[in-house]
Amino acid sequence: MDYLYIYIAVIGVALLLYIRRQRRIHKLHEAELATSVEGGMAEPPSLHPVINNVRCIGSGACVKVCPEEALGIVRGKAVLVNAAACIGHGACRLACPVDAISLVFGTEKRGIDIPEGTPEFETNVPGIFIAGELGGMGLIRKAAEQGKQAVETIRKRKAAAKMDFDVMIVGCGPAGFSAGLSSIQHKLRYKLIEQEDSLGGAVYHYPRQKIAMTAPVTLALIGKVKFGEVQKETLLEFWNGAMKKTGLKISFRERMEGIAPADGGFVVRTNKGEYRAANVLLTMGRRGTPRKLDVPGEESAKVVYRLIDPAQYRGQAVLVVGGGDSALEAAITISQESGTDVTISYRSEAFSRVKQKNRADLEAQQKAGRLRVLLKSGVKQIYDTEVEIEYEGAVKRYRNDIVIVCAGGLLPTPLLQKVGIRFDTKFGTA
Repeated sequence: MDYLYIYIAVIGVALLLYIRRQRRIHKLHEAELATSVEGGMAEPPSLHPVINNVRCIGSGACVKVCPEEALGIVRGKAVLVNAAACIGHGACRLACPVDAISLVFGTEKRGIDIPEGTPEFETNVPGIFIAGELGGMGLIRKAAEQGKQAVETIRKRKAAAKMDFDVMIVGCGPAGFSAGLSSIQHKLRYKLIEQEDSLGGAVYHYPRQKIAMTAPVTLALIGKVKFGEVQKETLLEFWNGAMKKTGLKISFRERMEGIAPADGGFVVRTNKGEYRAANVLLTMGRRGTPRKLDVPGEESAKVVYRLIDPAQYRGQAVLVVGGGDSALEAAITISQESGTDVTISYRSEAFSRVKQKNRADLEAQQKAGRLRVLLKSGVKQIYDTEVEIEYEGAVKRYRNDIVIVCAGGLLPTPLLQKVGIRFDTKFGTA
C-alpha cells in the first residue's frame, strides 16, 4: 500500500512540474504574439497555416517542427505567433496528429493575388505557365516539382519551328532552376534568364544561416537530393555546383520587360533583347523587380538593392534606404563592421512593421554611436562621394561610398494582366 502512495506522489509531482512548464511556455508564446501584433508583424507574407481551434488539442507537435519558430501555444491552442517569419513549408500541417491545420493564402485583412492555373501550371493564356513562388508556392521542394512538371507538359507539345526556343524560363529560383535542368534532360531549346546576378531567387535573400529547406527534393539530371534541414548557404553552394556539373546556362542580369503573342507563340522582351518562344514559364519570386528611388545618380554602380556580405563595407560610409526588416538588418550588421559610417533613411515617422529584436538592435547601435537614423527623410540625389537627403525641413549632404536600397519589390502583375492572365485574390483560402 505504501508503494501505491509513493507511486501516486511521484506521478503528482511530475504532473505538477509538467503543468508549470507548460504555463511558462504558454506565457512566453503569448508574449511573442503580443510583440508580433504590436510590431505590425502579424500578417504572414504568403502561404501559411490556419489552425482549426475545434480540432486542435494543443499537442505542440507543430511548434516543434517549425524551423522558423513561427508557431506557439497560447491558451492551449496552436497560434501563429510570428507570422512574418513563416515561409509556408507546411511541416506543421504534416506533424499535426489531429489534422487541425490547413495551408492558405492571404488573410481576411490582406488578400494575395494568385494567377489562375491548371493542374499542369498553365495559366488561362495557353502557352504561358507559372510555377513556384509567383503562383503562391514558396516551399522549395514543391516549387522545384512544379517547375519540373510544367516542362513535362511543354515537352509533349509539338515543337514550333518558327520559334527560337521551345520554352523561355523567367527567374532562377527553385522552380526555374528545376525547369532548366528538366529542359536539358528532355533536349528542349530553352532560355533561362535571371534579373539578378546570382541564382536562388528568394532563397538568396534569406538571412545568413536561415533554414531554407526541410525535406528532400528530386531534380532532373541530379536525382534525389537527400537534404533534411539545410541552411541557405549550403543549398546555394549545392545549386551552383549542380549548375556547373550539368552545364545549365543562365543569363544573369537579364530582366523580362514584356510578353506579346506572336505566330502561335510569344515574343519575350528583356533589357537585353527579344526572343521568340513557343512557351513561357514564369518562375520569378514574389519579391518582384526591386523598387527604385527614381532620383538623379541612382544609375551609379555604387547603388545596390540587397546586402550580400557586410564585411565588404568595412571602413566605408553606407546609406541604407528602407524601413522593413531587411533594411534594419542591413544597417545593423554593417554598423558592426570596423570603421563603418552607417545611415538609415526612411520616409515614415516610425519603423512599424519590423521585428522587435531588429528594433532593439537598431536602437542599441544608434545609442552606441554606430549608426544614425533619419526618419521622415528622403534621398534627393546621389553623388560619387556624397548623398543628398531631405531631413527635418532641410536638404543635407552626407559622406557616402555605397547606397543600399531595401524598399521592396514590384510584382509584374500589370504586365501579366496585359497579356491576358487572370488573377484570383485569396483572402485566407487555399
